Amino acid sequence: MIAFLEQNRSFVKGELLHYSLFMIVIVNDLMQKNYQYLLTEPEGENYHRDFKPDLTPKEMLQMGVFGGKYMTDCRQEFPDDWFRNAKLCHDFHNPDLNYFKINASKSLNYWIERGWIYPEDPRGWFQWYCRYYMGRRSPYDEKQIKRWKQMVRHIAQIRKNCAQGDLDCRRKQRQALLHWAYDSRKF
Repeated sequence: MIAFLEQNRSFVKGELLHYSLFMIVIVNDLMQKNYQYLLTEPEGENYHRDFKPDLTPKEMLQMGVFGGKYMTDCRQEFPDDWFRNAKLCHDFHNPDLNYFKINASKSLNYWIERGWIYPEDPRGWFQWYCRYYMGRRSPYDEKQIKRWKQMVRHIAQIRKNCAQGDLDCRRKQRQALLHWAYDSRKF
């Protein structure tokens, strides 16, 4: 369970321990029990110089990503406002909740088989990004940022093959880019 402190005013959803300039987050959800991490940076600030996502986790959830299935059991870890107007479906992956109404996801097993899932973030890149956005920094940051940067190949394909603003062109690639915090509506 988690709690957040805001300017000396705390509201409790569970446990949050404040140590000097750091906060410890304790996670208990379906995929992690008693996992702890430190928030060492201000929310949404002090990113790696090569990491410049277009979308925040809150914006991604509100636009519709991962068929709404992602993060339905770990809402207590993140701010409540991320989930206001989020397009979520606890029971199943529903592509109709995605912005482009198409399935652009691979299974978690697919990502595990390729070695792209790390124990600290068992849900994958988006979980890493949410925690990074909140202020966690980890030894895996550079690997995850490198993976994020590799998505630009999809941007190049959209620009090469689609008219500017034609959101019906390459919808699967556009949805996949949204999953990686690129705003594919811009291309």
